Amino acid sequence: MQMENKQPMEQSRTVQTRLVLPPDTNHLQTIFGGKVMGYIDEIAALSAMKHCSCVVVTASMDSVDFLSSAKAGEALELEAFVTSTGRTSMEVFVRVHSHDLLTNEKRLTTQSFLTMVAVNEEGQPIEVPGVVPGTEEEKRLHESAAVRKEYRKKRSDML
Repeated sequence: MQMENKQPMEQSRTVQTRLVLPPDTNHLQTIFGGKVMGYIDEIAALSAMKHCSCVVVTASMDSVDFLSSAKAGEALELEAFVTSTGRTSMEVFVRVHSHDLLTNEKRLTTQSFLTMVAVNEEGQPIEVPGVVPGTEEEKRLHESAAVRKEYRKKRSDML
């Protein structure tokens, strides 16, 4: 049974800025997708830990949609927040924008959903608080979380 206390989604919101450096890029001078995925995993964990005040592990990276690329010299602006919770798990939405600091142009580069699980010192899953949406975007993501959860279950059943 999920804990009765609920927290606003805003409480888990986490923002990071990273500079795209030449060693992080491919021969086209755009950032490696795997590097972006690492940043996404890190910010999702931070967001989930802010929500549940405990250690978390990554259970799944449900989707990673690369919509555009970021080039060397641009900044990556990552934003994450918990959109839904189960008994011990949290769905976290991560959005990444590239920002050309010289022209001030911003582009949405990546969106992702991850599932994080709260664990105790022995690595056993523990209960997490619920979450309450505030903004229209948060409400939309919260309401559509059940569809994504069903998709994850079906995908898992196929393995």
